[in-house]
Amino acid sequence: MTIAEQKPEEEMCRTIEVVSSANVSAFNHRDLAVDAAADEFYGEEPYIPPLNFSMVDNGIFRSGFPESANFSFLQTLGLRSIICLCPEPYPEANMEFLKSNGIKLFQFGIEGYKHFSDHVLRTQNFYIFLEPFVNIPEDTIREALNVVLDVRNHPVLIHCKRGKHRTGCLVGCLRKLQRWCLTSVFDEYQRFAAAKARVSDQRFMELFDVSSLKHLPMSFSCSRR
Repeated sequence: MTIAEQKPEEEMCRTIEVVSSANVSAFNHRDLAVDAAADEFYGEEPYIPPLNFSMVDNGIFRSGFPESANFSFLQTLGLRSIICLCPEPYPEANMEFLKSNGIKLFQFGIEGYKHFSDHVLRTQNFYIFLEPFVNIPEDTIREALNVVLDVRNHPVLIHCKRGKHRTGCLVGCLRKLQRWCLTSVFDEYQRFAAAKARVSDQRFMELFDVSSLKHLPMSFSCSRR
């Protein structure tokens, strides 16, 4: 190959280097401009939903326990009420948030599952792992459902600690009232509980009698025929 034949390739390489550097610089400036525009539009702090947040139906939401970082997001929902299924006193910061936003708190204390070590039976040669059992109070679930079904409380957020078991049971009983088949009820429960899904929760939902609640009006999208 002659020297003359090599020159175009050398020039091409030099040209590519110049274009590449310019493109990188242009992309950097463009990214900075996009970030600046996003900060101006959305504000400095992003909206962060609570753990396991999801919409259940029109005006009904579910999640894990809201933290301070979630308050800005919750404000966008325009909540009228919150249903807490934990027995512990509601945190002071959360109470201040409720007061400042005119949100009513309905607290139905249901005990969570005990520590894992409380459910290990030790025999002479091996351990037997027992599924922890919690006596979910049916009357408490009924009272909570009455709050959920009252559209005057909407939009409402249902939450427990992680938004899995206690919240899952309450939502599952609501689904039965909406005439969902058990397979669909369990599928939804398991999507949130994942590997920690419990047979006792599903048994509770299966046996829960919704007949005494059928007289209550429902204006949810899922219940319309």
